[in-house]
Amino acid sequence: MTQPVVRFHWQGFDGFDALSLYDMLRFRQDIFIVEQNSAYPDLDGLDPACDHLLAWDTDGRIAGYLRACGPHAGQPAFLGRIAIAPAHRGGGLGRRLVTEGMRHMAGQHPGQPIRIGAQQHLARFYESFGFRTMGAPYDDGGIAHVTMWHGLKG
Repeated sequence: MTQPVVRFHWQGFDGFDALSLYDMLRFRQDIFIVEQNSAYPDLDGLDPACDHLLAWDTDGRIAGYLRACGPHAGQPAFLGRIAIAPAHRGGGLGRRLVTEGMRHMAGQHPGQPIRIGAQQHLARFYESFGFRTMGAPYDDGGIAHVTMWHGLKG
């Protein structure tokens, strides 16, 4: 039986101590690289500019994660690295994470369009938040992705 998620916590990159940073990076690695069998550069240099949302279960384990970043260095605002631990999938945690990510972005970066590089099979999920696919599918680490935008004018 899965443990309920009891706590959401936002923090900047500087808020991670060595152990919590290791836990977060291992969580992402376990899902995006190991589980999905996708060799890609998770450590892309963007984490220091992002806010990180962690969802914790009652056992103190990471149940879900996403990172959010406002526009910087010529890049648009984005949400990314959205991941749910296998034991917590199918119970609405992904919807709760994205909702909280959108709320955070609206408060921190009001009026900014938000980009997501979504796995193509999850496009309908993101469409339910108002994201629109823009452009053709592309390969990212052996997985089909699409670029999606929320709040883009035009």
